[in-house]
Amino acid sequence: MCRIAFVGDVMLGRLVSRELQRHTPEYFWSDVGPLLRSCDAVVANLECAITHHARQWAKTYKTFHFRAEPTAIDVLKAGNIRAVSLANNHVLDFEVEGLVETIRLLESAGIAHAGAGADKAAARRPAFFQAGPLKLALFACVDHEEPFAAGPAHPGTAYVDPGASRPAPFPGADAIAQMKSQGADLVLLSTHFGPNMVLHPSQAIRDFRHMAVEAGIDIVHGHSAHVFQGVELRNRSLILHDTGDILDDYLIDPRLHNDWSFVFIVEAGAKDITKLRLVPVVLEFAHVRLASEHEAQPMFARMIELSSAFGTHFSPGSTGRSLEMTVTDFSTGGT
Repeated sequence: MCRIAFVGDVMLGRLVSRELQRHTPEYFWSDVGPLLRSCDAVVANLECAITHHARQWAKTYKTFHFRAEPTAIDVLKAGNIRAVSLANNHVLDFEVEGLVETIRLLESAGIAHAGAGADKAAARRPAFFQAGPLKLALFACVDHEEPFAAGPAHPGTAYVDPGASRPAPFPGADAIAQMKSQGADLVLLSTHFGPNMVLHPSQAIRDFRHMAVEAGIDIVHGHSAHVFQGVELRNRSLILHDTGDILDDYLIDPRLHNDWSFVFIVEAGAKDITKLRLVPVVLEFAHVRLASEHEAQPMFARMIELSSAFGTHFSPGSTGRSLEMTVTDFSTGGT
């Protein structure tokens, strides 16, 4: 049995990067850090380049460019992040050189990565990593910034279009089966899909994720909206439609509350998932903290409402500080 935590966007650039000089790596995780470090592994979306390279992407117009100083790698390590998706709309903000250095720093730190690479094949290649006794394989893809897409002979991201009339399946059933034949106990797909600040995935995105689950994906890890979305169960697989953000310097929307999020903790054994536990957190400037019981109540209410639309039901955690869903729900929730 192991515990795998999933979190959303980790944006360590801009004003967060400035704070690296003023605080220890543990500061950024505050009282959430011990929770993350109690898990066997944490999976996140790395929403920035980590690089010395300072020349911004210039091939197409972009409003925001996110870059963190290389010492930011220590923040990932302090949060027990063992694997990241690089399939997003910021990993090439500082050109190919920034991507190359980001990958080098991750590999030096022993952090697995998927979703971007030296060419299309590398960008679509899964990453293996260990979570306690389990071996996991991670695929990652993105529907943003098509100019970032890797090609047969140039670096970039694993770009897909879930809204195409006939979207190409990614990963395919053969690729997933190959990962399991190579010893993966669970196969994960991290997807950076959809617009910012929306509470519901589009039908096209939902259909794409269903297709992935039907091909054999065990857990879909969604992110991009900057707010959390509902949880869906399908064919005994788990779809976290959007895990929101976990570290950033963003302005807060008082209605949609992009400062609300969860740590999504999956308990799993070899070949199966037994429990999902959601621990509420609040994002403050350049750090995250556990939500108080009072703060958690509207977050719980929103998650329950969003997930019930998918036929998914939660129960209060044993301490009242989390939401839980056990394996019995996997046999009845979703279709």
